[in-house]
Amino acid sequence: MAAGPRIRALGRWIHSAALLVSAIVVYYAVPMTTDESTTALVIRLFIFGGGMLALIALTAFQIRRQLRASARDTGERLANIMIVLYAVVVFFSLTYYGLATRAEEQMDGIATRTDALYYTVVTLGTVGYGDVHAVGQVARIVTTVQIFFDLIIVGLLASVATQQVQKMSRQRLAEGDEER
Repeated sequence: MAAGPRIRALGRWIHSAALLVSAIVVYYAVPMTTDESTTALVIRLFIFGGGMLALIALTAFQIRRQLRASARDTGERLANIMIVLYAVVVFFSLTYYGLATRAEEQMDGIATRTDALYYTVVTLGTVGYGDVHAVGQVARIVTTVQIFFDLIIVGLLASVATQQVQKMSRQRLAEGDEER
């Protein structure tokens, strides 16, 4: 690998790491009010709806980019998928934390933001230890929606990996043909 591609790859990893750190900082810094008024509830519902629309738009945008990017750099494609992943994790972690702190009957085992982040990542990884889980119907719906997003992300990652393996196989075949 030449120095130019190595530097670009390193730059992408540094950029991704910076985005991850930023996402975590935003996650822990976003204020969560304890106001239980009807107005606060309506505002939270609008924020949730807006967040869902933004996630859907971001995901659709990235899917379109992936479908058009058959010949593009794998590192760039992975970095783009990671942006969606970070957004999904932060959004759903905040949602679970909000459910756990405002509607205690919805989630079991979430007392802190770290608990909510843990639940989101465990759900993303399809591990499901059982120590934290959705109890109420709203929490189960939110978890189901998160699983939907998670499947899209895993599908995008599998697509990139498959295309990279195919690209490497074609390169090896071409190199073998040149040696003959």
